[in-house]
Amino acid sequence: MLVLKIKSNISKRHAIYLPQKVVKHLNLKEGDSIEIIVVNSEIHIRLIPDPLYLALHGEKFAEIDLESVEEISKEEQSFYENTP
Repeated sequence: MLVLKIKSNISKRHAIYLPQKVVKHLNLKEGDSIEIIVVNSEIHIRLIPDPLYLALHGEKFAEIDLESVEEISKEEQSFYENTP
């Protein structure tokens, strides 16, 4: 676990600028989403992972075979075929 402790300042409009070391280490890009959590007198900033990136590159935790997909699809279609 890498721990970076870097001092930064708050600008006129209350903006907090992240130091280049942090941006590079976390591979941050403009438009990335973050979550800001205030706990008593501490501020925690957490990167919210991009759902599309996670879907393509994240850890896979479920598995389904094509036959199961087809079976579920047929069940769902039969439900809608029998409704007026």
